[in-house]
Amino acid sequence: MKKISLCPGTYDPMTEGHRDIIRRCSQIFDKVIVLVSNNPKKTPLYSLKRRMDFIDKSLKGLKNVEIMSYDGLLIDIAKEKKANVIIKGLRAITDFEYEFQMAQMNKKLAPDIETFFIVSNPKYAYLSSSAVKEVASLNGCIRDLVPKEIEEEIVSSFKNNYFD
Repeated sequence: MKKISLCPGTYDPMTEGHRDIIRRCSQIFDKVIVLVSNNPKKTPLYSLKRRMDFIDKSLKGLKNVEIMSYDGLLIDIAKEKKANVIIKGLRAITDFEYEFQMAQMNKKLAPDIETFFIVSNPKYAYLSSSAVKEVASLNGCIRDLVPKEIEEEIVSSFKNNYFD
């Protein structure tokens, strides 16, 4: 049986913390599907297309990683893609509280699909997409916060106020 995992998120934008979790998963699972949320209840800064492009540029070379968007129930896409595991990265106890509740709901909806929590690398424990956007919006340095493949594009988007 092929081990397929899902790494869902908004990725607005992709950070080094996200990339670290996905890389680690790609070494454990046969296939990793990075699911980019298109949740109408959230208002991301970057368009879905741009977020997916950031991820694609950041994950070049990872042969067993697929990128796709979703806007329904996570469990439905997990079933459709025959995924065994949903991956959730944890930075702090506050992440755990929310993700634990979501994992319990997902278990109720699909008892055969597991949720794995992966603890972030300590050097990324403070890092979030929100923090990156705040630093970038104030012309701060985002080097080592986001993949170098997308750093200049993010900086430029804030300079030009263009986030398509």
